[in-house]
Amino acid sequence: MKPERGSMTSRRFAPLAALAFALFSINPSAALSPPAWGASANVADMAGGHYVLDKRHASVIAKVLHMGVSYYTVRFDAFDASFDYDPARPEAARVQASVAAGSLDVNADYGQKFAHDFLGADKYPTISFVSRQVTPGPGNTGTMTGDLTLMGVTNPVTFNVTFVGAGRELLNPLGRTAGFSATTTIRRSDFGSTYLDNVVGDEVTIQIEGEFDRR
Repeated sequence: MKPERGSMTSRRFAPLAALAFALFSINPSAALSPPAWGASANVADMAGGHYVLDKRHASVIAKVLHMGVSYYTVRFDAFDASFDYDPARPEAARVQASVAAGSLDVNADYGQKFAHDFLGADKYPTISFVSRQVTPGPGNTGTMTGDLTLMGVTNPVTFNVTFVGAGRELLNPLGRTAGFSATTTIRRSDFGSTYLDNVVGDEVTIQIEGEFDRR
């Protein structure tokens, strides 16, 4: 006779429940304590050095008006970035980033077609950005201006940047990590993207979330 599904599930999660109970018994306030890795939302606590993107904890999302009635949201699945940071000269930070145009994900089977039609991915496989100026603003905010190259065309673009936090790496207590949010709006026609311009809007909002590890 096969064991009941409920009993199998209970046995499977019993060790996890026991571990959680043990940890809570040792320190009942653990669930309410600040992160053990010492995260800080104060940009002054961010260590200097060379940082590389943790691609498992990052996203590149774009949003564009569709038929004048809704915002169509897409994402890219392949990208990379790095930057150098000196706490004494934050304005000298230099950021480099790249996105694989062919990794466009529209949550449908025509994603590759859209990558070619809207982004010319077959001829221009890489979208790149190199910062030229970083301007600290109030609190944890600032702007980052640089050259965005899309479909072989390079134009200046300014991102609004927010420092989210910095701390120690989860699996490497000696490592340091930092996270940012960045957003900008571009006109795709400025880069030669005019496909379905009677249906799809010209302005594209780009939203980036990135967690970086110091290396």
